Amino acid sequence: MHGRRGGHCGPRGWGRGGFAGGWDFGASQRGGGRGRRMFDGGELRLVLLKLIADEPRHGYELIRAIEELTGGEYAPSPGVVYPTLTLLDEMGFIEEQASDEKRKRYAATDEGRAHLEENREQAEALIERLAHVGERRQRADGAPIRRAMGNLRVALEQRLTRGDFSQDTLHDVAALIDEVAQKIERLR
Repeated sequence: MHGRRGGHCGPRGWGRGGFAGGWDFGASQRGGGRGRRMFDGGELRLVLLKLIADEPRHGYELIRAIEELTGGEYAPSPGVVYPTLTLLDEMGFIEEQASDEKRKRYAATDEGRAHLEENREQAEALIERLAHVGERRQRADGAPIRRAMGNLRVALEQRLTRGDFSQDTLHDVAALIDEVAQKIERLR
């Protein structure tokens, strides 16, 4: 499949198709280190095209939009996003909008919107995948719980180091902690 300027999109129009099990295609992955790839190149093109079709954006806004969808877990690197924007432009799927800004803001062309419609299911699945990563991160982000556990630890250490706990008080504190643990296990 060729764009109006002769760019090639791969055998299915967007690379290999499917999800490629990815996590690190030019990723700035929060938490350090490199992991699995989030996208193959074709999938990233489709995600960027979808986001641009939703509203005109420049590269930095696209990076932030993906980062927001994933709850900060993943952000494609500028070194991948900007060449992909150039490719989408060469393919005729996006075009630069006239602007007084220093940054290039892109909008989807009719050809880009048609291509997006042809690949609507895959584009929606990719956006859902990003949102799922964000939901998973939000569920796993136990900052308030970690804070409360730290407070409990400090309070117990302070009382224990003072040495004014009787055996009965020690058993009462242990019973309180056991009771809270049981209540947590029953939460839904």
